[in-house]
Amino acid sequence: MRILVTGGCGFIGSNFIHHLLKNTDNEIINLDILTYSGNPANLKDIKANKKYRFVRGRIEDKKLVTELIKDVDHIVNFAAESHVDRSILDPGPFFSTNIEGTRTLLEACRNSDIKKFVHISTDEVYGELGETGKFTENLPLLPNSPYSASKACADLVIRAYENTYGLHVATARPSNNYGYFQYPEKFIPLMITNLLEGKPVPVYGEGNNIRDWIFVEDTCAGIAAILERGKAGEVYNVGGESERRNIDIVKTILELLEKDESNITFVKDRPGHDYRYALDNTRIRKELGWAPKIDLEAGLMKTVEWYKNNSSWWKPLKEKLARENKGFWS
Repeated sequence: MRILVTGGCGFIGSNFIHHLLKNTDNEIINLDILTYSGNPANLKDIKANKKYRFVRGRIEDKKLVTELIKDVDHIVNFAAESHVDRSILDPGPFFSTNIEGTRTLLEACRNSDIKKFVHISTDEVYGELGETGKFTENLPLLPNSPYSASKACADLVIRAYENTYGLHVATARPSNNYGYFQYPEKFIPLMITNLLEGKPVPVYGEGNNIRDWIFVEDTCAGIAAILERGKAGEVYNVGGESERRNIDIVKTILELLEKDESNITFVKDRPGHDYRYALDNTRIRKELGWAPKIDLEAGLMKTVEWYKNNSSWWKPLKEKLARENKGFWS
């Protein structure tokens, strides 16, 4: 079986390719334009693997996408602009890639023999939660940032193509991921790498926003389950079942790196900052038999050790961010 993975040089996409090559006999074509967060170094260890091929290009490129689809059985679409702060500064690329790019892929699928299209969305399409409850897949979409709005639009385009044209499409909505190869502008790797460099760690507001954290290896297993057994037209939450306040995540990382709380710098909150996310995993547990296996404390230990041992991977990226004067976090 041959699978087209779009955005496969990004954080979750590259981990997913590693997961497939380790656990299946599938052949992988990786389509990625290599924007700032698409890093070929994420996959340098499999560059010579005969079951892997890299193609540089955009998912908005209809001619290229149509040609690639002729040779594949399934598509897993990770390709997206994904950083909330960047979307606030410039929404344009988010709507271009996340909506038009997804539509281009779907349009190419209409005249192909693609067996299944798995689209990677986000829990942010639901909006925000109060103190209690969890997001279920049948809730309305209420996005609050340009990023989440672009992903919600893509989800609705997916739904329309499944209902109108009968495409076999399934959607994964993961919670906040962390782990290996995550771009260092993101919350957890920014905390880790700043502390390793002896710099303070910036925390929005008072750090009371709550997220449901999931280790990237668990996410990859969940997406693989959707690819193998997911039902056409279905949406599956892929939650980590590990809710924590941002400030608690920071304090855990401080402890792992033997730093004290004097390293924390509280900064002005960002616009439209959702208070809390939490996903209900009932559907994917019952229908596909998937559940997260790596608890947050163990996952954070793995992540901290990886960044400690891979400074040659992240230091050039931090230097690039510094040159751009873009010290984002999410």
